[in-house]
Amino acid sequence: MGLTPLSEWSGQIGELVIGATRTDGGTRSHAVTIGGERDLPYIGIPPSGHIPRVAYELTDDPSLWQSAAIRTIGDRAHDPSDWAAFAEKELQPDLIRLYLSSTRRRGFSDLSQIGKTVEAVLQATKLPLIIEGSNDPALDSSVFRKIGEAAEGERVLLGTAESGRYRSAAAAAMAYGHSLIAQSPIDINLAKQLNILLRETGLPHDRIAIDPYTGALGYGFEYSYSVMERIRYSALKGDTDLAMPLISSAADSLTVKEVREAEGGDADQAAVAWEMYSMLPATLAGASIVCVRHPLSIAGLKSAIASLWNGQKSVGV
Repeated sequence: MGLTPLSEWSGQIGELVIGATRTDGGTRSHAVTIGGERDLPYIGIPPSGHIPRVAYELTDDPSLWQSAAIRTIGDRAHDPSDWAAFAEKELQPDLIRLYLSSTRRRGFSDLSQIGKTVEAVLQATKLPLIIEGSNDPALDSSVFRKIGEAAEGERVLLGTAESGRYRSAAAAAMAYGHSLIAQSPIDINLAKQLNILLRETGLPHDRIAIDPYTGALGYGFEYSYSVMERIRYSALKGDTDLAMPLISSAADSLTVKEVREAEGGDADQAAVAWEMYSMLPATLAGASIVCVRHPLSIAGLKSAIASLWNGQKSVGV
């Protein structure tokens, strides 16, 4: 029997489902449900809502990725389907987050390859997927449509919608049955405004995840943490325009000097530490999905989240 929450709130975080099994018309081995909290993170035994999930980020163009993220992956980094299959079997994240980084190269035009890559990754792994498309307004419509078509029926989480360039992503999400990440630049008011705009396009409340953007450890992360907390508080107080699950990525952590210049045996340790000590606190601020790029960050982060979720006094990080 669960304990009564320490706080009483009038609001609740909405639930969002990622992935579709065969009974839902997809091919995923399982679906992941996030959100549902009625209190602050990790409050109560058991806590309300669903345990935070860990997503592993990979790319279709490793030349644009941080070296810290790919040096232990080897040749499979050049084949996103092989990379995804390896991740599911050996690293065991809760979700795969595929960045179609090739679309961000100047002069990109091979739209047919986008669909092929998405289909290949879907065949290689049965984990639920988050798929990141273009960040160029000129390409958005074509790229998001290709992703939506290739992943139709799989209920992926599609990224990313931003203020000023959200209509194409929203249209693809609605047309092909996917959900959408709404990203704003570390500002609660902008996050709320974007959610309202997306809902006005017809995208349902339960198919939006908020990405308030997460800076690396330091002042950037402190500001991000504060905004995530404010979003969560507002939602629990009854603001339905902010009552969507939060997603956070540690990508900036691998660009800091301490990680870039680490050598030898300290290199992996530095990368993992920077990801761990940003993403675990992100769950304390309310993140329902935390995303990492270093393979060795996944197991420790999942263990730490499980320890907090189960009310253990010590967390091995």
